[in-house]
Amino acid sequence: MKVKQTPISQAVLIALLGASSTTFAQQAPTPQQLDTVTITGIRASQEKSLSVKRNADAHIDVISAEDIGKMPDKNVADSLARIPGVTVLNSPAGGSGGFDERDRVGLRGTNPSLTQTLVDGHGIANGDWFVLDQTGAGVGRSVSFSLLPSELVSRVEVRKSSEASLVEGGTAGSVNIITRRPLDFAKSLTAEVGVGAVYADLPKKTDPQLSALLNFRNEARTFGLMVQAFSEQRSLRRDGVEALGYINKLDATTAPALVAARPDLNGVFTPDLIGSALFTQERERKGGLIRAQIKPNANFDTVLTAFSSKMEADNYNRNYLMAPRGGLLNTATISDYEVKTDSNGNKTLTKATFNWATPSTAGYYDLISRKASAETGFVSVDSRLKVSDALTFTANAGTSRGKGKTLSQDVVELAIVSSRASYSLNGTDTAPSFSFTNPTTRADWIFGAQNVVVHDKESWAQIDGEYDLDVGVLKTLKFGVRGAQHKRYTDPIVAQGPGCASGTPYRAGAFDWSQPSACSVAGPNGTTVDAPQNSFYTLPAFGGSYPSNFGSGLGSGFPTNIPFITAEALADYNRRVTTRDPVTRRWAEQEYSVKENSTAAYVQGDLMGDGWSGNVGLRAVRTKQSSSSFRASLASETPTITGSAFGNYTVTSSDLTYTDWLPSASVRIDLRSDIVARLAVNRTVTRADYTALSGYTALNSTGMFLDNTVVGGGTAGNPKLKPVRSTNFDGNIEWYFAPRAFVSAGAFLMDMSSYITDGTFRANYPVLLINTNQVGGNPQLANRDFLVTGPVNKKARVKGVEFAFETPIAANFGVMANYTYADGEDETGDVLRGNVKNSFTLGGFFENERFSARVNYSYTDDIFVGNDRGTKYFQKGTGVLSASLGYKFSESFSVSLDGQNLNDPKLKYYASELQPRAIYRNGSQYYLTARVKF
Repeated sequence: MKVKQTPISQAVLIALLGASSTTFAQQAPTPQQLDTVTITGIRASQEKSLSVKRNADAHIDVISAEDIGKMPDKNVADSLARIPGVTVLNSPAGGSGGFDERDRVGLRGTNPSLTQTLVDGHGIANGDWFVLDQTGAGVGRSVSFSLLPSELVSRVEVRKSSEASLVEGGTAGSVNIITRRPLDFAKSLTAEVGVGAVYADLPKKTDPQLSALLNFRNEARTFGLMVQAFSEQRSLRRDGVEALGYINKLDATTAPALVAARPDLNGVFTPDLIGSALFTQERERKGGLIRAQIKPNANFDTVLTAFSSKMEADNYNRNYLMAPRGGLLNTATISDYEVKTDSNGNKTLTKATFNWATPSTAGYYDLISRKASAETGFVSVDSRLKVSDALTFTANAGTSRGKGKTLSQDVVELAIVSSRASYSLNGTDTAPSFSFTNPTTRADWIFGAQNVVVHDKESWAQIDGEYDLDVGVLKTLKFGVRGAQHKRYTDPIVAQGPGCASGTPYRAGAFDWSQPSACSVAGPNGTTVDAPQNSFYTLPAFGGSYPSNFGSGLGSGFPTNIPFITAEALADYNRRVTTRDPVTRRWAEQEYSVKENSTAAYVQGDLMGDGWSGNVGLRAVRTKQSSSSFRASLASETPTITGSAFGNYTVTSSDLTYTDWLPSASVRIDLRSDIVARLAVNRTVTRADYTALSGYTALNSTGMFLDNTVVGGGTAGNPKLKPVRSTNFDGNIEWYFAPRAFVSAGAFLMDMSSYITDGTFRANYPVLLINTNQVGGNPQLANRDFLVTGPVNKKARVKGVEFAFETPIAANFGVMANYTYADGEDETGDVLRGNVKNSFTLGGFFENERFSARVNYSYTDDIFVGNDRGTKYFQKGTGVLSASLGYKFSESFSVSLDGQNLNDPKLKYYASELQPRAIYRNGSQYYLTARVKF
């Protein structure tokens, strides 16, 4: 069956043709998508989804709106978890840890950055609310699904093979979220309202949920207008025990006294920090979609769309931490300790007790309250013009903007003082235990980046043509051009430091908590005097405490009854004792900018013969990339930024242009009337993550001089990274043995010639060096080679198989199951980020005229998440149980009760079998919703 494209207007077509070659190429709905069919039940929606899957030339999976409505799918990622080969992560790669809502989607055991996310066939800009996901390593191409409520969706298409006519960017495949169109509705006037509440059992709070839709179309189906809106609040609480990083190795440098007294501890790793972490958050997601559709005749159609979604995500993280660091423990004596060796030969101090002759710093208590938000949105126009019976043009243009903000971080770090501290690592399934003897706290320091605002913008335009030839096996010729520009950049970032309240100047010096304040206040007769220490530096009183059931189910032996400063008092304290001056406290080394201009053109032939169909095509893409960041200025340079307490900064930039030729071919064969086989081969390209492309540097030039060529070290970004280029093979066979029933099996291979991962590379940088032959000489600027740690390209492969099964059974019951195996590793044998070897889903449903019920269990194997605090870490295999009950009183009124995370899953992270990274509990969530249709 041929794939048809969506209608687009002559006006937009002419405008785009006259504007520039920056045109956009997205195919639109196919004839088998049956946009005008109204879905009324689980079984009907399954039948529609399987019809699209069965008749498509490409390997595609579909979830319809009714599927989403019959599960507790509060964003689209929840729905996608039921598709074979889909991996859903609870967090990005920035180190925030997992939460109760699915956030990122990956395909076939790969990093979510390799999966392209589209809305109505075009890209959508992204925003993240967590500060490390905004600027940290690994911030990439993936989209946060927490901004995409399921109420917007007509259907979701997951494509696992590419074609020349598709927008490039998804090595593993693409997820296309298709929203509703005004002229698709059966009635001239349609109104739908959903009113409900969500109860989260861990914070024990109930919050409102509201969504609404109003759609009008005229009787002639020539004009339609649709308005959707949503407002949803949720309270989150996450209990966790964290072991943050295993970067400390006890030796003669890091802990000389300790190693001298205990030689068997030489070369042994210790956890950097172990803490009881309470995270709370209030999320409020608001937004909507407005769409107008004009179709004056059968040959012309245009759609104008505006969408916006914003999530306020203020949060408060408290972490009461023991610090088994060499520097701190060097002054202690050690007893009752245990050293174990893992399968990689690394030794870990898994148990220890430390004693100090006098009470000393044994840990820290971090209190961090953030004002945070994330948002996304787009404006687009897409149209179709049928010039003749044989020739059709389509066009699409628009712009999308996303933004992630951490406007403020109110912070205090307290030193935990004790004469005795102990800990024990208890494997990867149970939280570590740790304790202090008679601990006290005192103020230690304040940190925190402010005004972290990351902009993400994409503009695009495209024109496609389709010409029906019907010459032999060549039935249709498709062709098109597309242009796009993508920008990701930060606003100036401020790092708060010692300061005073507004209107009182900070005088000099660093914090000294035992002395009078270094801030000035008004004195008599216009003078200024030192402010009393109590008026500024005295900590607020503890005004809250960890919940009485904190950490229940995670283990035992860690601190639980911990007081904390309220967020309001913490904000007032930071206002009084810190400065957030945008000039003196600018932290430019955290800033970056990446801009990409891409142009593409393609030609594709759709083929059809007796019992088979397919396509063959070629897409050419040219990318111009520019990236910039800031580094410390050299003495001989004129700095770009001056006045910062961190020093002067100079902007550094790098440009790169590359061209990719992306051939593709696929064939669909009807082996029998009920058996379909598909085979596809294609070349794909996915551009590098944004922060990987920024040219930041942190170099160590110690020991380097003008008269030698010693290679330096450090860390750096890599603006010369190649994109991820891959040759993909995909084959599958499907047997549709009954209505709404099928079984399928398939295999796939992604052969990536330039996968992006962590490594070391040699690069040349300008540094100030001393000439040792010139006594008293000034440092001189010279270029030297450095062997730095950062992102590099390596060869990599992912290979695997997929199986899926779905069928109705007697008495209105039905079952489904799927399984995916994906084995991914690079040329050195290291596992790939985001790789999931084994994943499966089991589900069942019941439905009659009034009552419906559905249950679903999804399991994902261990996942390599990435690097945090110098340590690789993994998420342990996790299963999630969800269910939905619904009762339809009439065609106009229904009620549903949905449960998410019903098995109260524990999210477990580890660095090795001896080194737990974290264990979190988010609890279960229950949604009660009444839906009214008019």
